[in-house]
Amino acid sequence: MKKRFIISGGGTGGHIFPAIAIANKIKKEIPDAEILFIGANGKMEMKLVPDAGYSIVGLNIYGINRSLSIKGILHNLKLPFVLYKSFKKAKETLREFKPDIAIGVGGYASASALRAAHSLKIPTLIQEQNSYPGITNKILAGKVHKICVAYDHLEAFFPKEKIVKTGNPVRAEILNIQKKSEEAYEYFGLNRDKKTVLIVGGSLGARTINQCIASHIDTINQMDIQLIWQTGDLFYRTISPEILAKQNERIKIVPFIKKMDFAYGIADLIISRAGALAISELSIVGTPAILVPFPYAAEDHQTKNAAALANEHAAYLISDGEVSSQLFPLFSRLINDEQECQTLGINIRKFALPQAIDSIFQEIVNL
Repeated sequence: MKKRFIISGGGTGGHIFPAIAIANKIKKEIPDAEILFIGANGKMEMKLVPDAGYSIVGLNIYGINRSLSIKGILHNLKLPFVLYKSFKKAKETLREFKPDIAIGVGGYASASALRAAHSLKIPTLIQEQNSYPGITNKILAGKVHKICVAYDHLEAFFPKEKIVKTGNPVRAEILNIQKKSEEAYEYFGLNRDKKTVLIVGGSLGARTINQCIASHIDTINQMDIQLIWQTGDLFYRTISPEILAKQNERIKIVPFIKKMDFAYGIADLIISRAGALAISELSIVGTPAILVPFPYAAEDHQTKNAAALANEHAAYLISDGEVSSQLFPLFSRLINDEQECQTLGINIRKFALPQAIDSIFQEIVNL
């Protein structure tokens, strides 16, 4: 009989890409496995999951609005009904699909799907990417059978006996990355004889990083370097024609990079947010990095992620509020300091956990 797997969660690339990595590992090891995703309508997973070749069911679900406005209050008053309907649809989906296990990766949809799985006595596992867990996984912790984590000291949030430290699942193409490949240079239309800086503020972009790069684009154009700048869709839609006109054979401005392994592979320096997935991927890639944590992450966990590396001289940390004054000078210095970049590259590789996906798959099999 074919094994069936539910994978649920999303909202950001930090949830979706680990979920797809888990699905790909399952298909590699169990080729006839049937996999169904459950996500939130209107979120990124509803496009990225089908693009990866998997079916997905969307729930009409959202989270708490922290605004004290009338709109925010009305939004929250409707939330219990929204949660009930999403739970009901998730339960109907599971009854029809009959999975052997339900896997959650965080995000609103994951809460409904795994609560439904628990009520149907289906084995459950969650994968927590961050050093400070999201609200969904904290709520689910008491119900699920196993919790795969990437950081130490999470006993404060999860039952100790359920925790397994596996690391974060990273896309196979990142694990098997080819540095400085001709194919990657051709993909971006860049020159392999010039140094390349990659700007990536996460799947949704990063406003402060984008504004800083935009304000220095003329100076960057005069430097003997290449730039791949992922702005995120929102900033790209508002970017001025004057900035877009600065693109040439050395400056590439895009809303989203599909072939991130190519971008990582040719980058000599990376400027990035400090989400858990970004940290995991950067550690495996081993490229010097400047980290700008998202300041509104829960319990400021991105700063904690970045500080763990900065304290070991494995990356540079610049706070969001310091970007306008400090990012460009540091970027300009580092791209020309080969010895410092070599040291950063060696140190960041010490944080890599390349066997994470194998460990998570084994926990899934065990359940």
